[in-house]
Amino acid sequence: MALSRAGYCWALCRRGPGPGLAGAAALRRARGLLEPRSARGAPRPLVRCLSAKASSQAFLAAFVSKVKRINGRYERFLERTFPRFYVLYTTFTKGIQALFWEVKEIRKIKLKMSRQRLNSHQLPYREMERLRQFRRDLIKAIPIGIIAIPPFANFLVIVLMYFFPRQLLIRYFWTPQQQVEFLDAYHAIRREAYSDVVKSLALAARSLPEPRLREQLQELCTKKALSHVLFLTPHLPAFFLRYRLRSHVLEIRHLDRAMLRLGLSELSEEELKAACYLRGLDSTHLSASECRAWLERWLGLSCRLQASEASLLANSMVLLSLNYVRAKE
Repeated sequence: MALSRAGYCWALCRRGPGPGLAGAAALRRARGLLEPRSARGAPRPLVRCLSAKASSQAFLAAFVSKVKRINGRYERFLERTFPRFYVLYTTFTKGIQALFWEVKEIRKIKLKMSRQRLNSHQLPYREMERLRQFRRDLIKAIPIGIIAIPPFANFLVIVLMYFFPRQLLIRYFWTPQQQVEFLDAYHAIRREAYSDVVKSLALAARSLPEPRLREQLQELCTKKALSHVLFLTPHLPAFFLRYRLRSHVLEIRHLDRAMLRLGLSELSEEELKAACYLRGLDSTHLSASECRAWLERWLGLSCRLQASEASLLANSMVLLSLNYVRAKE
């Protein structure tokens, strides 16, 4: 059979393609006889696969477009009918999206630290600050996560989050108005501890020589006044509280050096205000130029201090903040 096919093809080739379409048809028949069946039928499944993929992508795009239109109508209905609920709804949806992207960025930073074998204080300023803030947000979210573990506890969680948003929700789920309000409330709590810090410093400053002064400054930390300044709970054993205070102050010191390398001119207004607030200044109602000027004075002090002078840096948060407020008044 194979020989007869080969002979037929040889005869066709010797005769030539023939006139017109008949010769072309003969060549196609001869080419088809020599090609295996699997090769002749191969292109058809590929075409079907490509067409099926294109149709699935078109269906998915149409479905996504339909969902977006329905969601837009639903949001417009909420905005007209329930404006207060609409604000909470949009804040929650935007918060979920922001938190999702933040988790992705944190994973990139962690991967970078693992590949390059970096410590957190060796990162650039923005990555170091993002890692610090995310860690604090995660610690704050742990209690509400524990409450939500039992069955049917989701309703209780929703009620608690509605009535206690400052205590239970992280910053991604605060409205712009709540962000200003809650930061003012936190600073009011911090400011209550300033008088205790100043009184203790006045007592410590009377004693000489310098080793005795350092000893009394360490005692100041055990009195738990600086814990409120750094938003740490004071209800801890003295040795553990002293360790936490020192680690937080050194973390700010590393941030200061990274900020100095970056340059204050590279920071946005939001970043300037957040940096001032972290270091004890109520910056929610200050302009970007005022925050930049205060940070310049802060960095001038912080970057000259050594790690052994962490107590002095912590107390400087109180003194520089109080002096700035008095100058403004």
